[in-house]
Amino acid sequence: MRRNLPQGQGHREFALRYWRPLLIACLALFTWLNSQDACAGRMIRVGVYENPPKIFIENGRISGIFGDLLYAIADREGWQVQPVACTWRKCLQELREGKIDLMPDVTYNEERARFLDFGSIPALHGWSELYRNPHVMIVTVHDLVGKRIGVLADSSQERYLRQMLHDFGVRKAGIVPLDSLDQAFAQAAQGNIDAVATNYFFGDIAARRYGLKATPIIFQPSQLYFAVPKGTNRDLLEAIDFYLGQWITTPESPYYRILEHWKAAVGETHIPASVWWSVGLLNLLLVLALVTMWLQRRQVLAQGRHLQITEAKLAVILDSVDACIFIKDEDLRYQYVNHRQTLRLDRDSEAILGQTDDALFDSETAERMHTEDQHVLVSGETLTIEEQGTGNPRATGRTYLTVKQPLRDERGRIYALCGISTDFTAHKRAQEKIHQLAFYDPLTGLPNRALLLDRARHALDDYARERSLGALLFIDLDNFKVLNDTLGHAHGDRLLELVAARLGALVRRNDTLARLGGDEFVLLMERLGSDLDAAIARTEGVARQLLDSFADPFLLNGNRHNITTSIGAALFSEVGNRVDELLKRADMAMYEAKAAGRNQVKFFDPLMQASLSARAALETELREAITHRHFLLYYQPQVDASGLLIGAEALLRWEHPHKGLITPGRFIAEAESSGLIIAIGQWILRTACEQLVTWSQQPGYADLPLSVNVSARQFHHPDFVADVLHILKETGANPERLGLELTETLLAEDMDTLIEKMKALRTHGIRFSLDDFGTGYSSLSYLKRLPLDQLKIDQSFVQDLLDDPNDATIVKTILALGSSLDLEVIAEGVETAAQRDALLTFGCHCFQGYFFGHPGPAEKLPSTLDP
Repeated sequence: MRRNLPQGQGHREFALRYWRPLLIACLALFTWLNSQDACAGRMIRVGVYENPPKIFIENGRISGIFGDLLYAIADREGWQVQPVACTWRKCLQELREGKIDLMPDVTYNEERARFLDFGSIPALHGWSELYRNPHVMIVTVHDLVGKRIGVLADSSQERYLRQMLHDFGVRKAGIVPLDSLDQAFAQAAQGNIDAVATNYFFGDIAARRYGLKATPIIFQPSQLYFAVPKGTNRDLLEAIDFYLGQWITTPESPYYRILEHWKAAVGETHIPASVWWSVGLLNLLLVLALVTMWLQRRQVLAQGRHLQITEAKLAVILDSVDACIFIKDEDLRYQYVNHRQTLRLDRDSEAILGQTDDALFDSETAERMHTEDQHVLVSGETLTIEEQGTGNPRATGRTYLTVKQPLRDERGRIYALCGISTDFTAHKRAQEKIHQLAFYDPLTGLPNRALLLDRARHALDDYARERSLGALLFIDLDNFKVLNDTLGHAHGDRLLELVAARLGALVRRNDTLARLGGDEFVLLMERLGSDLDAAIARTEGVARQLLDSFADPFLLNGNRHNITTSIGAALFSEVGNRVDELLKRADMAMYEAKAAGRNQVKFFDPLMQASLSARAALETELREAITHRHFLLYYQPQVDASGLLIGAEALLRWEHPHKGLITPGRFIAEAESSGLIIAIGQWILRTACEQLVTWSQQPGYADLPLSVNVSARQFHHPDFVADVLHILKETGANPERLGLELTETLLAEDMDTLIEKMKALRTHGIRFSLDDFGTGYSSLSYLKRLPLDQLKIDQSFVQDLLDDPNDATIVKTILALGSSLDLEVIAEGVETAAQRDALLTFGCHCFQGYFFGHPGPAEKLPSTLDP
C-alpha cells in the first residue's frame, strides 16, 4: 500500500536520487581506507517470497514489514539491498547454498538451525490460522477428517499442522504442500482443496481477495527472524540485532512506526466476513447520506423545505443503523453522533457535540483515541481498531470493531474523520468459547491433553536451545475408583474439582497444571536451571508440597474424606523433543510410586526402563504363545476326608519353547495389564469344557466337577457371560460340572454388575467359589449377597496353622462362617498329614494341596487317594 509523501518529500527524493549515491561511495571509500566497518557499502542479496504484508516485491523494491525494517537498517549501515525473488522453498535452498546472503521472515526450528544462523532477537511475532472454502464447514480440528489442507511446502506450518492433526487423532486429513500461498488460496477458492493453513498476516488479506472464510482454528504462535547461511554473514545478524534491540524498547522508534503503518494498512484484528459486509454497508449508507446532505445543502436557498425533510429521513436511517456513527472535525470535536453512539456514551447528543474525547473518557482512553484520530487526519489512511467498551458502565465488557476514515472535500483536502463502531462481542465470545472447549477440561477448567502436549513441545524446544532443565510430574489419585463407586460420580467429580483447585494454588505462574482425564493430573515445570542436582531438588520440593497438600481432608457434601496421591517425575534430559517419551517416563515412575506403597514421589531411572523393556518382551512372547497354542492345563485333585476324589482345579502352565514349563505367577500379572488375559481366559474355559466332555465318557470321572480361575479383568468384560455360555454350547459340556473361582479383588469393583452376572450364569447350573478367602476385600455384607457355593481357605493360613494361634483362629472362623451361610469350605495348600488332621478336628472335610497330589496332566489324575 502506497503512502502519501509528506510536504518537502520532493526535495528529499532529489537528494536521494542525485546526491546519496555519491555520498555513499565516498563514505565506503573512507571507511575502507580506515578499516572501520567492512560491511559499509556492501551489496546484500536478500531472498524475497510473496507473503504480504510481511514481505513482497513492489516496483523492484522489497516492501512490507520486513522490507521497511531492512531498509531502515540498511540506511544506517550503508548497505545496498538487492532483492532476489523466489518461492519459499527455493529461497531456503538458495540461502542454504549461499546464493543469497540474507532472508527475512524465517521461523526457527532445529532442522533449519543445522544449515542456517538466526538472529537472537525476533523481528516479528505471529500465529497461523486455517481459512476454508465458503462451501466447507470447519469449526473444530475434528472437522478436518477427510479434508484436504493446502500449506506452503517445507514451511513451519506444514510440520506443526501434521503434528497437531496427529495429537488430535485426525488420521484422514490430507496435507497438500504447494509452492506458493497464492497458489494455495486459488486452489481453495476453486474447490480443489478445502482449506489453507498460513500466517494470519497474509491469510486475512488473501482470504478477502479469494473469497475464503476464516475458521476458529488458530495454532502455532511463532517468532520470525532474519537468517543467514550457516557460518557466514554473522555481522549482518549482529547489526540487525543491535538495531532491533534498541528500537523494540523505544515506542517512537522506526520499528513501531513501521508496524503501525502496516497494521493500519491491513487491520489488526481478524473480523468475520459478516461484520465486514455490515461495515461496508454502513460505510455505503454513510457516504450516500453525506453526499446527499452535501448536494441538498448546495440547493438550500431553492429547496430549503425539501432539504429539511431529506435530512430528517437520513437522520432516521442513520439512527436506525445497528452501529455507532460519529464525525469529528480537524480539532477532534464531535460534529455528529447517531442515536447508537449516544447510547454507548450514555449522554444526549447536545452533551456530546462540540466536545473532545477528553470530556467523555478517562485520560488513558482519550489519549489513545487522540493518537488514532491524528494518524487518520495526517496520513489519510483508514484505521481499523478492536476496542473495549468505555464511557458508559453498561458498555463495560463489550467489544467493538471501530473503523475510522478521513473525509475529504471537493479538492481532496481532509476536513474531518468519520468513525463507525460495530459491536461484535457475541462473535468474540463464541471464538473464546470454541478455544476453551478445544484446549481446556470442562470439569476443572485446567488445560487438557492437547494443550499440555503443545506446551510440552515448546518447553522441550526451549530446553534444546537454552539448556534450562524442566520436569514433568504425573499425579494420580490413590484408590479414586473405590471412592467414586462408593459415593457416586457426582461426588467424584466434585472431588476432582477440589483437587484441581488445591494443586493449582501451589503451581508457579509459568508452569502448566493439566488434567489428562479421570483422576490423572500432570504438572509441567519449566526453567529449572542448567544444574541437574538443583533441578532434581527443586522438582522434588514441589512434588513434596503437592503430596503434603493432601494431608487435609476434602469436604464433600458436608462429610470429610481423606485421599492420597502418587507422583512420578521425569526430567527433560535425554528425551530430545519427544513429548511421548517424557510422559511415558513420568507414568512409569508414578506406577513405581504406587507399587512402593502409594502416597509418595518417585523419579524415573534406567532400572524402570529395563523393567519396561522386560515387560514388553514378555508381552510379545505371550502373544506368540497365544498364536501358537503354547499353553497347557494341569489338574490338581480335590478330596474329602476319606480320600475320595470330589473335584479338580484347572491350573494354567506355559510350555515355553526355550524356557520350559512356566507357572502363572511369572506371567499372569503382565497378561492382566496388557489385556491378553481375555484371550488366555477364553482358551482356559474352552479347554476345561472339552476336558469335562472327555471325562463324561469315562467311568469314575463322569460326575467330577472342575473349577476354573477367572481374573477380575476377564469377569468384568462386557461379553463374559455370553462367552461362557457360547463355549458351553459349542463344546457340549455340562454346565453343572463347571465351577468358576473368583478372587476377592473382584469385590472392589461394581458389586451390582458382579452379582447380576453371577446370577445369570448360576441359572444355567454353573457353581461359584470365592478363592483366597480372608486375604483381600473381605466384607460380610457383600458375602451375604453373593450367590456362592464354596469358600476356599487361603494356603497362607494353612501353612502356619500348627504354629500360629492366629491362623488357627482364622481357619475356625472361616469354617464357622461357611457353616452359617450354608457354604462348602475347602482348604488349599495342605502339604502334611498333620495339617490335614488339624483341619479335620476344626471341622474341615474338603482339601487340596501337594499332600494329596501335585498338578499334572488329566490322564494322571487319580480317581481315589489314600486318606
